[in-house]
Amino acid sequence: MRLVFASNNAGKIREVAKILNECFEGENIEILSLKDIAFFEDIVEDGNSFEENALIKARTIARLGYLCIADDSGLEVDALDGAPGIYSARYSGGHGNDAENNLLVLKNLAGVPDEKRTARFTCAIACATPNGEEFTVRASCEGRILHAEEGSGGFGYDPLFYVEEYGKTLASVTPEEKNAISHRGKALRAFVEEYRKRGI
Repeated sequence: MRLVFASNNAGKIREVAKILNECFEGENIEILSLKDIAFFEDIVEDGNSFEENALIKARTIARLGYLCIADDSGLEVDALDGAPGIYSARYSGGHGNDAENNLLVLKNLAGVPDEKRTARFTCAIACATPNGEEFTVRASCEGRILHAEEGSGGFGYDPLFYVEEYGKTLASVTPEEKNAISHRGKALRAFVEEYRKRGI
C-alpha cells in the first residue's frame, strides 16, 4: 500500500511513519511525503476546525490519484479560551516558528497559576481516496503549560507541554513514550482502526 501523508514537516513525518509501520507490521506499506510526490504547491488551510483543515489537504492530494491522510493539530490552552488552536503553527505570525510561538504562549500566560494552565494537544486526521471516500478521526492528549521550556526533543510546543503521566514534558520523553500517549499517536491508531473497518 502506498500512502501519502500530506506534509513536509520532518518531525511529523518521522512520528507518522514509525506509528503506521508498527500498526501495519508485516504488511507492505510505503509512506510518502508531499516532497516525495513532487507536490510543492501551498495548500490553503482556511477551514474552521482541525477536521476541515485536514480534509482540505487530504482531498487535494487524493485528487491527484493517491490514497492520502493529512492531519491538522494544535495546542488548546484553557486559560487562553482554546488558543492557539487551529492557528498553532502560525500563532506568532509566521508559519512554523516554534521558538516565537512558544514565547507568545508564555507571554500570554504570564501570571496564570499552575492549576489554571491546563491544556491539550488535539489532532484530527482525515483520510481521502481517489474515488471520493473520506473520513476523519480525532484524539487529544491532556497536560499543562509550564512557565519555561524543558527538554530538547520533540518539536513545536512539546518543551512547554507537561504530562502528569510521565512527570515531564513531551520534549523530555523518548519517541516511544511520546507516541504511546500523544494526540497524533492516538489519532493515527484510530485512523488505522477505521480504515480497516471500512475496508478501503
